[in-house]
Formats: sequence, structure tokens, C-alpha cells
Amino acid sequence: MAADLHPRTGLPVVAMVGGGQLARMTHQAAIALGQSLRVLSGGPDESAALVAADVRIGDHQDLAALRDLAEGATVVTFDHEHVPTEHLRELVEAGTRVAPGPEALVHAQDKLVLRRVLAEAGEPQPAWAEVGTAADVEAFGGAHGWPVVLKTPRGGYDGKGVFVVPDVAAAAALLEQHGTLLAEQRVAMVRELSAQVARSPFGQVAVWPVVETVQRDGVCAEVYAPAPDLSDELATAAQELAVRIADRLGVVGMLAVELFQTADGVLVNELAMRPHNSGHWTIEGAVTSQFEQHLRAVLDYPLGSTAMRAPVVVMANVLGGAAADPDWTGPRLDERIHHFMAHWPDVKLHWYGKGQRPGRKLGHVTALGEDLAEVRARAVAAARYLADGVVDPAFAFPDEH
Repeated sequence: MAADLHPRTGLPVVAMVGGGQLARMTHQAAIALGQSLRVLSGGPDESAALVAADVRIGDHQDLAALRDLAEGATVVTFDHEHVPTEHLRELVEAGTRVAPGPEALVHAQDKLVLRRVLAEAGEPQPAWAEVGTAADVEAFGGAHGWPVVLKTPRGGYDGKGVFVVPDVAAAAALLEQHGTLLAEQRVAMVRELSAQVARSPFGQVAVWPVVETVQRDGVCAEVYAPAPDLSDELATAAQELAVRIADRLGVVGMLAVELFQTADGVLVNELAMRPHNSGHWTIEGAVTSQFEQHLRAVLDYPLGSTAMRAPVVVMANVLGGAAADPDWTGPRLDERIHHFMAHWPDVKLHWYGKGQRPGRKLGHVTALGEDLAEVRARAVAAARYLADGVVDPAFAFPDEH
């Protein structure tokens, strides 16, 4: 067991595949717990690599790099799902503890695998089919209506790999490019929700309130916790659905179940087996953040309280805007952060240290309070200022009018 603990601290070493902002925020949670987070990063300038002490530079698709990451670690986990399943099986066979394990993670990697398992379990999901020819799509569209949603089974995120096609010709072009695809009925949804659950190796679970996520151009822009005007009955049903999925798949760590709310209930959209954008609000907004909880779960520590710290919490992503333009002549980032703190002293900022470009997730802000409209106004205005350098008139100082 000694090899699985840090020689200086005597505490576990968690190795995380991926060097993005999720690893960065997991590292921040690990510090408070005295743990050592080791990161496999694609380069020294990735978000987590800028702050973590133990960084291994390598490709997450390279088995040798994964073995080096795992050497002496207590457990290997992930900030993304794009690791070859066969490599993870080799790590497990060599005695490495991987959480979630490859037999669970494949359901977040491959949408067709997920759809089949949900169908076997009788869980709610959109009508779907595996399609390989234009005739397959034509038959699906005839049965379930047009337009049809086509998805690449693997590799999509933030709207990438998702296509809404109006006719067979458009579908044929995508099949020519991508091969086999997942076809889904375009759901008449009320809104998108997310139910997050953490699960330990022996089945202890903890759930947070169900949240509403607001997507723009396929990217999460805002999260409202708890989801406003969601009945207790439907909220409980969504949480129970997430727990059932976590148990059925044997998830260890965080699981985010992305949901479509319809007039009749909820349908499963996709899964993420890691900390998730819909849970960033938990850093300030819950007693235990998703990042700390993920560490607790993969290490089989008792899970923490998920109680909210305020009646309403809103998270707004800072997406690269006008200030990310190479020709930007407005206030520099340091100056924008300075003014952000002056205008919104109670709004918390998490900046990811990533190179700026339009549309990219550069950071997020979180506001707490009692009234959704008021809390959202603060969060959205703060995020917009950091992205575009524009102060909402409602929050301007007298000399800025």
C-alpha cells in the first residue's frame, strides 16, 4: 500500500488524465484535502499544468504515457472521456485502480453503447437508431419526423459532432464523412436539465439539486440552481434516474446526467463521468463541491453534504468575446478583473488560464442570493464584462453613465 501513497505526505495520489480546467479545479480541491493531484497534460501551457506540481506531459491516447501517469498512483481518473477503452483495460489488468473503470466509462465515450443500455433498462430517452446508410435515416425520419438529429457516436462535446439535418441529402453527406451515426428524434423540449450524482466504489451516493442549463450554440452559457419552477416530484424523479444509472453502470466518481425536460417528464440526453460544467456552481454554492466530491468518491472516502449555501445560485460561463479578438484595444485582462471586482464584489471568479479566442470557455463566475432574476443579472453582467469589456448600465458607477 505504501507505493500508493505520497512518500512525503502519507496521503493518496490521484492521477487525472487531462490538463484542462476540470483538472485545474480538481487540483484546487485536492490541495485542501492534503492530496497530491498528478496530471497528464498535452502540454505545459494547459490549464491544470500551469498550477499543479506533478505534471506529466503526454498524449492521453499513448499507453506508455498512461502507464507513466499511473505508476505509484492510488487511483487514475479523468477530466475528459477521450481515452482509448482498450488502454484503460490494460491499466486495470496491470493492477491500476481506474475510476470510473473502462466498463463504466465506455457509456460516456460511446453514445450508441449508452442508448442500448438505457433501452435494456427501460429508462426514458429519445427515439433513436444506429444508421449507416441514407435509407436508414430516411426510414427513421419517416417514423419519427424531420428534422433528424445525427450524432457521431464518439468524440463530440460542446455541440461538436451533433448535426440537425432537414433531409436525406444532408444526412447522406454526413454519413459519407463520418460513417455510422446515431440518429435521434428531435425532442420537443421545455428546457435542458442536469442531475449530478457522486458514487463511491461500494455504492454510497450523494446528489445535488437538479439544475437548469442554458445552451447557446451548443455551449453551456448559464446554470441555475436549483432549476426554477421544477416540481418536487419531477426533481426527485430526475435524481432517482441519475442514481439508477450510476448504480447500473457501476460509476465511481462524479456522474452528470444531461436531461431534456418535456411536457411528459425527462429524457436522458448524454452522460459525463467526471466533474461537469453544470456543477461548477457547487464550488461556492454547495457545502461540498463536485470537485471535492469526485476526489472523495474515487478514493472511497465518505461523501460530503450537498446542501446549498443559498436559496439560489447562478453560474455564468465567460466565453471568449470581443476582448478575445487579436485586435482588441480595450482594457487588458488584469484591468478587466480589477474592475469586475469593483463592480461585483460578491460574485466569485474562476479564471482558467487558457489562451483567449472567441467562443472558448475562459472562466466562470458564480453569484448567490435569494431571487433568481436578481442573482442571474449579477452573474450575467459580470461574465459579459469579462468577455466583452462592457458594463451593464444597471451596474455602472455614476461616472460611467
